[in-house]
Amino acid sequence: MLGLGAGYGLLRRYLHSDAFRMFLSAEAGKAAGVTGEFAPFNWKGLAVDTESFEARGAGPVTGLRADGLHTEIGLGGLRRGVWEILGSNVRRLEVSMDTVKQPEETPPPRTGPGAAPKAKPAGWLPKQAELQGIDVRELVVKAVLTEGLVTASGMSVHAEPAGAKGAYRAEIEGGAVRLPFAMIPELRLDRARLRYQDGRIFLTEATVAAWDSGRIRGTGEWDMASRRFFIEGDVTGAKCENVLNADWSKRLTGDVTSTFALNNRPGFPQASGKLTIQNGVLTALPMLDALAAYADTRRFRVLTLNEAHTDWNWKSGELVLTNLVLGSEGLVRIEGGITIRGRQMDGAFRLGLAPGTLATIPGAETDVFAPGERGLMWTTLRITGTLDDPKEDLTNRLIAAAGLRMFEQLPETGEQALKFTRSLLGEPSSKTIEKGGKIIEETRKTVRDISGILDGLLGGKPEAPAKEDEPQ
Repeated sequence: MLGLGAGYGLLRRYLHSDAFRMFLSAEAGKAAGVTGEFAPFNWKGLAVDTESFEARGAGPVTGLRADGLHTEIGLGGLRRGVWEILGSNVRRLEVSMDTVKQPEETPPPRTGPGAAPKAKPAGWLPKQAELQGIDVRELVVKAVLTEGLVTASGMSVHAEPAGAKGAYRAEIEGGAVRLPFAMIPELRLDRARLRYQDGRIFLTEATVAAWDSGRIRGTGEWDMASRRFFIEGDVTGAKCENVLNADWSKRLTGDVTSTFALNNRPGFPQASGKLTIQNGVLTALPMLDALAAYADTRRFRVLTLNEAHTDWNWKSGELVLTNLVLGSEGLVRIEGGITIRGRQMDGAFRLGLAPGTLATIPGAETDVFAPGERGLMWTTLRITGTLDDPKEDLTNRLIAAAGLRMFEQLPETGEQALKFTRSLLGEPSSKTIEKGGKIIEETRKTVRDISGILDGLLGGKPEAPAKEDEPQ
């Protein structure tokens, strides 16, 4: 009994000493890759409170501050040579990280008379601390990535050992996260589960809310040594107005779902996925307005889409859409791809229209369009220009085709008129030829006039009329 009492007295004296506080400071710093120190301890039996732990680091974690700490020291691990850290909780934990700067070289420890003394426990005391679990009521993270600043705040965390030595699992709830990517809004975290082991953080499950009704689910990992990350998942419940800029969100509405994969393995961030729009409606697209004018119908001005999807790839400010399909059953279908660099865009498509849509335009359904699959008439379509002022090449091609068809038909009309006049009038051939010649001359003049009009529409200037010769 006396021996046990004396042993407990020695343990208590050591626990209440600055040596134990410095020992725990070193253990906490080693776990986080930083160098720091706890504020003075306030003991109540084996329970201890301290105002703060503050640390700095030369690695990815550049700063760490914890406020309002409470923990208890368990003696059950003495036989295993460890101090058990039980029931730990932190009121607020703030972490600063910088994954861009190169880690500083740690200077070799000083030795000799001028070296700072190290806090060493007595030989019979445990030389390791084992964290049994920790609760953080408010976590704040600021991380500098190559792509920009990541911030997270208002999160609560519960962490505990995950079996292997140095491995932990954590569950995070609540809070908001902002990523340095313009296409990703502020994320409101519902729940995330993570695992840490051997310098790697694994995101095993995450569910967050975005926009008004969007939901994002994802998994991923981050290698702290190579600073490479990978996240994949899906987005549901978003609207076109959430993912499109202000101009295009007025033209295309609907419900958006998409898969995504985001990583920086090539040394820069890149993302890809497949996006689908349901209940889509396409309105006020210049090309569709032109088709509505050609076809003399309003059906093209507002298109209800029964099919709308595309594969997408983003990197270095460039968005590439491939395998893009926009379809309105029995009316129009667009297939192809487009590249958007900043505000500039360049796309190549196939456009399919219902037969008879452009029947009023001479040459449209014979010289520009051709029969194809799905019972539609097909042609190529090029879209260029900017997001604010898109250009398409179909208008000029339809104008050119109409002009050529008129050129082909008008001389024939003059010859038919000559035969018709001759048969009706029953006049001598000389007079018939004279009248027919006048008809042909009028036809030739009409052709020249139409040619000038088309030149003007195509951007040229009508040529001055040539001097008339006497009919031969």
